[in-house]
Amino acid sequence: MGVFKAYDIRGLVPDELNTDLARRIGGAFAQLLGARRLVIGRDARTHSPEIAAAVIDGVRGAGTSVLDIGLASTPMAYFAIGSQTCDGGLCVTASHNPGEYNGMKLCSEGARPISAANGILDIEHACAGEPASPAAERGTLEQIDLLEAYTDHVVSFCDLDVPITIAIDAANGMAGYTLPSILERLPQVRAECMLMEPDGTFPVHEANPLKEENLDGVRELIASTGARLGVGFDGDADRCCFVDETGRTVPADLMTALLARDLLARKGAVPVVYDLRSSWVVKEEIARGGGEPIRDRVGHSFIKATMRERGAAFAGELSGHFYFADNFTTDSGVLAMISTLNLLGREENRERPFSELVCDLRRYHATGEINFRVEDKQGAFARLAETYTGGRSDELDGVTIEFGDLADADWWWFNVRASNTEPLLRLNLEAKSAETRDRRRDEIVALLGEPVA
Repeated sequence: MGVFKAYDIRGLVPDELNTDLARRIGGAFAQLLGARRLVIGRDARTHSPEIAAAVIDGVRGAGTSVLDIGLASTPMAYFAIGSQTCDGGLCVTASHNPGEYNGMKLCSEGARPISAANGILDIEHACAGEPASPAAERGTLEQIDLLEAYTDHVVSFCDLDVPITIAIDAANGMAGYTLPSILERLPQVRAECMLMEPDGTFPVHEANPLKEENLDGVRELIASTGARLGVGFDGDADRCCFVDETGRTVPADLMTALLARDLLARKGAVPVVYDLRSSWVVKEEIARGGGEPIRDRVGHSFIKATMRERGAAFAGELSGHFYFADNFTTDSGVLAMISTLNLLGREENRERPFSELVCDLRRYHATGEINFRVEDKQGAFARLAETYTGGRSDELDGVTIEFGDLADADWWWFNVRASNTEPLLRLNLEAKSAETRDRRRDEIVALLGEPVA
């Protein structure tokens, strides 16, 4: 069944994911956890109510009670799972995928992620077999509105005490559901907003802020309002991307470095996790601030597990996920936004443009992530190994090789890894100079083939 992915469940409705399968997933999920009560939330896609209702029916049929929180962003669902008495839960969402898709993000107790490695494949196996016999007694159903409690939780992270204007593009996603009540409680945040009405058809643009064209609206809003920064959210609001006052995108790895620098100045020497695609700047800034830089595999399940194991306070990924230990060790676009506002509002930063705060972090030259459709992945890795010898390498996730010393003008490194979610190889490369970046990028493109969009 193609809907069972590395980190979630996702597919076209109804061809790949329908109410019958959703019902079976609900029952299998409840049995996997041996759960007494599960939280179920959903996004605003047109078919989310029926998919969620089917999941709830399956969970209750397995004898497990349900706490139905209704409409919710994924971070709000994480909050519900982390704060309520339950054994886990799921949010019906397909994140940034187009409106014809739907899916589920699943957690066990304490909002710990369930991935292919620890449960999704078991659910797939259960769904492929004979339907389980219903429990002798159906689970109960309780419906609850947690928006006010979630708002209290988010607002508690804000220590901004000066007015700041920010441009926000909710992309017709679930940030538009949770943000109004949050912003109402934060009058110092002067928000200029667009596409705040949740609409699961995403009529204006794709709810994926990693694509530069999807930030054009927030750039225009910055220009017309004089906002100090802008932020674009994805469909379920667990990711976001930032734009400075000039309209220039601030890559998520540089945001990780910036937020880590601020956190370490306030909390002292704490571990910070970052994914191995991130700029060398991230490692340098964490170490410079007295923290412990921890480089990790790509993917939220790995990042969250490492944060818990190492006691990390914060983590960031190149994909725009920002993780907070004080938020049940989960990712939240809204908390990343508030953390950035807090930083801009600090006395030493109040008169400084956002672009100036980021400027010293742009000291290396990165390609961004480049994707290749490669049938023979092992052959591709073999060609890379034959071509690039003599560097310092590791295989934490794919292959990473570093060449030269950081002081050298021609220092560079690259990582090539197989996507966990698509049939692709992904390249990230960074160099001391733009010339070295471009030359080395072209070499690797010649080895791997024409990039795909």
